[in-house]
Amino acid sequence: MPFSTSKYIKFRQGMQKRIGSLRSKTEDSLDVAIDVMMEERVDSFFRVEQGLEEIIRSLIEIEEDLESIRDLSGAMRLESRLEFVEDRWDEFDSEIRERPRRRRKKVSLADMLKAASGGGGALSENPSGVNNAMDAYAIMGVEFGSSLSDVTAAFRIKAKQLHPDANNGDRSSEPELRSMLDAYQFLKEYLSLSNTEPMRPPDRPYSPAE
Repeated sequence: MPFSTSKYIKFRQGMQKRIGSLRSKTEDSLDVAIDVMMEERVDSFFRVEQGLEEIIRSLIEIEEDLESIRDLSGAMRLESRLEFVEDRWDEFDSEIRERPRRRRKKVSLADMLKAASGGGGALSENPSGVNNAMDAYAIMGVEFGSSLSDVTAAFRIKAKQLHPDANNGDRSSEPELRSMLDAYQFLKEYLSLSNTEPMRPPDRPYSPAE
């Protein structure tokens, strides 16, 4: 779906704002790392330093690729890359400052079955650490850009295959179920939004169930 000129300008401005903000936060994280890690966590510092430098390089590449985006599909892919880089920064910054990362919400099998049967309810609160469409599609095992109906069909099939009742009560697949449910909920809301509004307000990252 091609962008109108006005939507493209808004998307580019929003992405540039996020890129600039993340670059500034990354540089600040590097300064803090030097102050707090060099004496007692020097081995970790060199790994974190390399990771933060990779983030800055990725931001430069994303900013360059931004100039070639002209349609919704390309915009979603580029935004997914930026969301991945934002998540990587949060991982390194959490380690530097020794603070906890965002917590995943535990998803019960009851919630999973409700989603598999087409229900909603508690699932409207996106729980998880699935932060971009690219990761969510990969977890679901469907091609990037697949429709919501394809995603839902894949979810129902896999949920039934992994459910303990289909595996003699074996609950070892629960972590995979939870991960898949996180991805399904993310894509359900992400794709529903894209079907009604070609692009959400560009000055903030996507958060399901906003």
